[in-house]
Amino acid sequence: MNDKMVRAEIRIKGRVQGVNFRYFTLQNAKRHDVTGWVKNLPDGDVKAVFEGSESDVLEVIDRCRKGPQSARVDDVLIDREDYQGEFSSFDVLP
Repeated sequence: MNDKMVRAEIRIKGRVQGVNFRYFTLQNAKRHDVTGWVKNLPDGDVKAVFEGSESDVLEVIDRCRKGPQSARVDDVLIDREDYQGEFSSFDVLP
């Protein structure tokens, strides 16, 4: 299957800081060849930008809905954007 390339900006709400959520996301993004970044926000949410094939990006978002074992995900807000191809890797931002 030849997926189109997509970009998604997501915001994860719940108990998602201090539970290894960013590194969980990093591992899943790398596993699925998704580029972009993830970071903690001052309000307690986690924000991420993913770029890659549509099926890979959707898989990483799906895993973010569950999160690592100690997380509690209450909501995932997704904003689809035009693919830009601006990232060469996936990074955890401070």
